Amino acid sequence: MASQLLIAVREKRRMKSCLTLVVSACLLVLATAGASAVTLEELRSDPKLSPETFAHYFAGFKFVFGAEVQKPESFLAAEAGDCDDYSTLAAAELASRGYHPHLVAVRTKKMVHVVCYIEEARGYLDYEYRAKGSGLLACGTEVEDVADAVAKSLKAPWTSVSEFTYSDGVKRLVKTKMPKDRMTAAVNTKRVNQ
Repeated sequence: MASQLLIAVREKRRMKSCLTLVVSACLLVLATAGASAVTLEELRSDPKLSPETFAHYFAGFKFVFGAEVQKPESFLAAEAGDCDDYSTLAAAELASRGYHPHLVAVRTKKMVHVVCYIEEARGYLDYEYRAKGSGLLACGTEVEDVADAVAKSLKAPWTSVSEFTYSDGVKRLVKTKMPKDRMTAAVNTKRVNQ
């Protein structure tokens, strides 16, 4: 009888330990899940949000390609998305703070990569560099300058570059340039200067 009682006490202790571990693990998962994802409200209420500080919110995000631009709340909650999710959110939030962003799509033979150029910063925010420094890369002021810089980072020549706007789920083309446009302009400038 005493041995059965001893076995029952040990079993109860083991079950209590297992239950404590399960509860602790669940609490840890809930605490870290809620703590890491930034909300749109938190992003908007950051008084120091600028082109130089924007990327740090996204350093831990994963790259997940999507055919369509995600709603900002979905992108933030999932902590995953692609370059157009990041760039459209950057453009919207920084424009609301008085910056002048430009959404730029750089096409190569194998891909299209979207970045957010900020006039005041004379550079662009790139999702590929969100975990590196400020995530802001310097470049010239023309869309072709942005294309040159992005193409260099992708190690692929660009085939076209487009500036577009994004509002209410709709992309609107502003302008498109081809590399030949740049060469033609350089030749025409050279002829005028001769």
